[in-house]
Amino acid sequence: MATTRYDGPILVLTGPTTAGKTDLSIELARRRPIEIISMDSRQVYVGMDIGTDKVRPEHRAAIPHHGLDLVRPDQRYSAGQFGRDARRWIEEIRARGALPVVAGGTGFFLKSLLSPIFSEPDLDPDRRERLRSWLGGQERAVLERFTRALDPARAEMAVQGGPQRMARTIEVALMTGVPLSRWHEISPPEAPGVPAAVVVLDLPREEIDRRIENRVDRMVERGLEQEVRTLLEAGYGDDAPGMSGTGYREMARYLRDEVTLQEAKDDISINTRRYARRQWTWFRHQLPEHAVTVDAAQPVEDQVDLALEALELQSVEESV
Repeated sequence: MATTRYDGPILVLTGPTTAGKTDLSIELARRRPIEIISMDSRQVYVGMDIGTDKVRPEHRAAIPHHGLDLVRPDQRYSAGQFGRDARRWIEEIRARGALPVVAGGTGFFLKSLLSPIFSEPDLDPDRRERLRSWLGGQERAVLERFTRALDPARAEMAVQGGPQRMARTIEVALMTGVPLSRWHEISPPEAPGVPAAVVVLDLPREEIDRRIENRVDRMVERGLEQEVRTLLEAGYGDDAPGMSGTGYREMARYLRDEVTLQEAKDDISINTRRYARRQWTWFRHQLPEHAVTVDAAQPVEDQVDLALEALELQSVEESV
């Protein structure tokens, strides 16, 4: 029997780190056929499982997942690349008759789906690689100065996004002579936005902080120290894009005897809480008006009901 193609909107499950997006997506899979696209800029890296809290192998075996283990820790993976890959995965999932569920908290990845970026200008690959190598060896303060000087309109967003986003802003400005913010203004998007029902999981700040503390403890118990040691021994240093993620740089400092294990754990918790705050700031200003907020403290079965209601409502609105 031929599979009936699914042509409705996708479902996006987002929210701050530890809000319960993975649990919700797994429960949703018990209700209807779905495939999950990870929307996490750190889970794309091979060999970085514990520190990114990557979905467990048993869940990946039960539910098809996409967007995991795509590149090495020393390679870059941009929001634009995610958008292109995710659109392809969505079409393949739809053809199989399943609902594409995009789950994660990387806002720029989500924006690349809902409001795709401009078609990138051609850049000489050799010059680009040399520049990236040089930028990768610079201190954050140096990257910030270059970013603010070369692209003032985009600077605040790029600085908040971290070294990789600042390097991207600098790279485009230097290699094209036109700031990245200007390219966004003058160039057409590379593809139409993907119709989506967007569900945002919400929890009190105190609960998010408590969950972060518990997650850090679990990561250390599961072997974060050994995971980071293995990556360092493989030659992935602090300048590798993947190693700039929270959890890895702090544990690397511990392995270099620069801090105690407790200090490293405390730093991971502090930096993760700061990241969660930045996520909420992004959600407040960048999510579409039709996004639905769901109380993540309620039973996960009720969260699924609300997510499916949001999907149904979006389907009706797009059919009008």
